[in-house]
Amino acid sequence: MRFRIRTALSLLLCVLLCAALLPAPVFAEAAAAAPAPNVRVLLRRLNLTDRIDLKLTGPYQAAWGKDSRMLLPSGSEIALQIRQDRLILFYQGASLDCGASLTLSRERSSAALPGLTIAPWEGIYPGDLSLTISGGQLQPVLTLNVEDYLLGVVPYEMSDDFPLEALKAQAVCARTYALSRVDAKKAYDLVDTTNDQVFRPILTSRARTAQAVSETAGLVVTSSGALANCYYSASNGGQTELPAHVWSGAESATCYAIMEDPYDLENPESILKKATLRKDGTKIPEDFLSLLREAVFAQPEMKDFAPLPEAFRVEEISSIALSQPRFPEPSRLMTRLEIKIAVSSRKYLPVETPEPALTYEAEEGESVSPSPAPTSTPEPILRLGDFEPAGLFTLSLPLFPQAVRALGLSIYGADNEIITVSEEKDGFLLTSGRYGHGVGMSQRGAQWMAAKYGKSFQEILEFYYPGMALKKAASGAALLPTPDPLLAETPGPAATPTPRPTLMPVSTAEIPEGAWLASVEGIEDDSSLNLRAEPSAAGEILMRLYKHQLLLVLEECEDPSWVHVKTDSAEGYVMVSFLEKK
Repeated sequence: MRFRIRTALSLLLCVLLCAALLPAPVFAEAAAAAPAPNVRVLLRRLNLTDRIDLKLTGPYQAAWGKDSRMLLPSGSEIALQIRQDRLILFYQGASLDCGASLTLSRERSSAALPGLTIAPWEGIYPGDLSLTISGGQLQPVLTLNVEDYLLGVVPYEMSDDFPLEALKAQAVCARTYALSRVDAKKAYDLVDTTNDQVFRPILTSRARTAQAVSETAGLVVTSSGALANCYYSASNGGQTELPAHVWSGAESATCYAIMEDPYDLENPESILKKATLRKDGTKIPEDFLSLLREAVFAQPEMKDFAPLPEAFRVEEISSIALSQPRFPEPSRLMTRLEIKIAVSSRKYLPVETPEPALTYEAEEGESVSPSPAPTSTPEPILRLGDFEPAGLFTLSLPLFPQAVRALGLSIYGADNEIITVSEEKDGFLLTSGRYGHGVGMSQRGAQWMAAKYGKSFQEILEFYYPGMALKKAASGAALLPTPDPLLAETPGPAATPTPRPTLMPVSTAEIPEGAWLASVEGIEDDSSLNLRAEPSAAGEILMRLYKHQLLLVLEECEDPSWVHVKTDSAEGYVMVSFLEKK
């Protein structure tokens, strides 16, 4: 009887969820009781290896194999570990072989937010958890109501202290993005990192976020009658971007346009980087001076001058301009830096040949060891003359990645910064802006629109997604089955806390010259820092480093925001801003 009742209820739930996900009903006004669609999230940031420790807030049913079921009451603490490619469930001193996969499904509960916590992280994951084995490691996928999902997205994609209207705009964008990624053919819809949207356990202290999600419940952005690909980024540098300019094959939807964004520029919290090049040619950053020297000595006029660092000097910078936009107007994403400079250099003086060594003739009867015969002609001596004017040059340098990184203007490592140049009394000021891809809503722009200009979330969305429309999707709470009262009598187990993964050792016996020790500190306790194969945000992630991990910094990279690091067992690149020198 229990099986039949549950089967009927499951079918009903499936019908309701499918109806909520179909294009036509999603955009119609939904009944208050209709549950919101579910999304499936791969919990990649947990960095699980072979074990996971859970505490249940509300009852859960564990299911594995063909017919195996067990009801775990609220408050249960369990552990699952991989042993010989099998999942072993540990509960109250007992161990169960669950085979290759296990699912933990929520049952109806009086808890305000039934879910589970995963040691050692705080907060609730309010959903059903599926565990499988992939590549010898645990792969956790959480299935949850999209409205609950937003409670773990919005305060981390923005911040709970952002203006309410900005948070509402973020909630609508995040909801739209999540639902547009639902694909039953895949093992999961989203990951919990910036590859999709940051998703973390839900904390009840995020009251403003909860209000923003509640007051926009079910609202999604549509374009031409369908869910929009609702992209957004931290800051656009003063101009929005088109999807097709960022992602190969992306369609330029009707709700996107390249346009100026004064709100992003005005916000003092938007990330900008600046560099000044003095007109008198002094204090030029060494990396940029190398670019100038290489470009100048490629000119035929310099054939008689010595192509050496000590033979090159910039006497004057008379103008700087930007040219060659990467995309058609009105794009301001330029690709070349045009600079006019006056240069002095040094020539080689005529070659001097060293005098041969004097021979010593011995007196009669004096014993002298024979000198070895010369093996080669003495090397000529090269000398440099004084500095002299070498000419005026108009150079065209590639902005990305060379000039931007040499001037310290790289922000995100994506080589898509919006650069501006302004002339001042003593020099030229170059400013770069844009953190992220720049498509759709700027989070810093939305913050400023709400805080400074009192814009509503609808006005914010209309600005960043011209031509869009807001529609209402189903937004009710998930329908949960009632647990079997006979099975619910099982008492909870003793606590089984799990420590954080052990930090890797770093040998400090012999530190190479120029290297130094640092530790990972600029991240939250429950987060991690990516160790990449290349000094770029686009580089392959080799592994994730935890807070307080000690690192040996071998050298700074060409892009000074990145450093080359190693431990006794790993080597790669990280952003230096997350490190603290020991």
